[in-house]
Amino acid sequence: MTEYSVPATYEEYAAETDEPRFTDWLRERSEPDWTAAVEHPFTRALGDGTLPTDVYVEYLLQDYAFLDELVGTVGYAVGQAPDMAATRRFVEFLRTITDEENDFFERSFDALEIPESRWTDPDPTETTAAFVDLLGRAAREGDYAETLAVLVPAEWIYEEWATAVAATAADPGTEPPSDGADLPFYYAEWIDLHAREPFCEFVEWLRGELDAVGSALSPRRQRRVERLFRRTVSLEVAFFDGAGARGTTPGE
Repeated sequence: MTEYSVPATYEEYAAETDEPRFTDWLRERSEPDWTAAVEHPFTRALGDGTLPTDVYVEYLLQDYAFLDELVGTVGYAVGQAPDMAATRRFVEFLRTITDEENDFFERSFDALEIPESRWTDPDPTETTAAFVDLLGRAAREGDYAETLAVLVPAEWIYEEWATAVAATAADPGTEPPSDGADLPFYYAEWIDLHAREPFCEFVEWLRGELDAVGSALSPRRQRRVERLFRRTVSLEVAFFDGAGARGTTPGE
């Protein structure tokens, strides 16, 4: 389904859809970029072991450059959350990012022999800088709905591609990685972080928050949320596209 066949307003979409969800409407409105992101050749290569290490290094550096802004955006969500239950979910997610995920990055950079100066002060690409700017502006200039409009697609896309890659790897009918060996931890753990059940449950909860808030917004606010959602999706595609554009040799 392309964006041109999806109703331009959520009201129209809900009227012609059984059990409509606001996030499903946003996802469908973001095509074809949504499919390009969740089925990107980069993630397939990451899962089957054919992604060159130098390409992956550059990707990790750019993703780490993005991490601080993600933490800040989730921090805004903590303050904007409508109740203590939602606040706790965001605080738990912050703990995961700053503890488990940050530890993954540091162990990966060490194993890949990336000098500390490179990952503590990464040089962001144009796409990374645009992503950082989008998250910051959405949270600072909007409210809970706008913050969710960028967080939901950013996390949902990762859950979608990672669970697909993990399912393929677990299928006994599929070929193992091309070199016949297990994936190195800095590939395998990155997939697992986004495919495991707690993360999938968080993404589903996050979608539910945007479903509830978004469906009650005025048409004008819904259009604003849609623009933010679609911009996030398009930047995810560009992020994967550009991951191999500035490959580096580990240890340089």
